[in-house]
Amino acid sequence: MGVMAKTSTTTQGLRAAIERSGYYPALVAEAVEAAVGGEPIRSYLVHQETTFDQNEVRRHVTVLVLTDHRFIVSHTDEQAADNTSPTPYATTSTESVKLGRISSIVVSRVVANPESYTPGTLPREIVLTIGWGAVSRIDLEPAACGDPNCEADHGYTGSSTADDLSLRVSEAGDGPETVRQALAFAQALSEATADQTR
Repeated sequence: MGVMAKTSTTTQGLRAAIERSGYYPALVAEAVEAAVGGEPIRSYLVHQETTFDQNEVRRHVTVLVLTDHRFIVSHTDEQAADNTSPTPYATTSTESVKLGRISSIVVSRVVANPESYTPGTLPREIVLTIGWGAVSRIDLEPAACGDPNCEADHGYTGSSTADDLSLRVSEAGDGPETVRQALAFAQALSEATADQTR
C-alpha cells in the first residue's frame, strides 16, 4: 500500500508540475502519460525554457520521467504560423529509453564562493547531460606535431561526445526548487542505471 500511495503521489506531482509550467498542459500531460503507460513513476523533472529567436519569443518544455525500466523524454515546442500551417502550432515528441542503454549521466554544478562551500548548499546552476547513444557530436581539428616548421599533413584529431540530452537549470532562471528537483532526478536516474549493471 505504501508503494502504491507513493506512486499515486508521484503521478499527481508530475501532473501538477506540468500544470504549473502553464505550457499547453493538456497536450504535454497527454503525451507524457501515453509514453509512461501504466508504469509507476519513480522520479520526474519538468523544465520550461524560453528563448528569443529574432523577433519571436519561443517556449519549449522538456519533461523527464524515470520508471522502473525506462527513461522517458518528452519535448514540446511551439511554432509560429508558416507556409505549412496558417495558425500557430505545437509539436510534441516522446522518446522511451531502456535504462540499460543509458551510457552516461553527467551533472555539472556551478557554485558561488567555493572556498566557503558548505555541503548541502544548493548549486547556483546545474547542467544535466544524459547519453544513450542516439546522438553523438564529433569535434575535429587538424592534427599537428611539435615542430613549428613542419608542413606535413598530420590528418585530424578529435573527440566524440554523447549528446543526446543536455539540460541547464539555474536558481536565478528556474528557481531553487527546480534546481533541487533536477539534482534529485539525476541521483534517482544514476541509482536506477547502477541497478541495471548489478
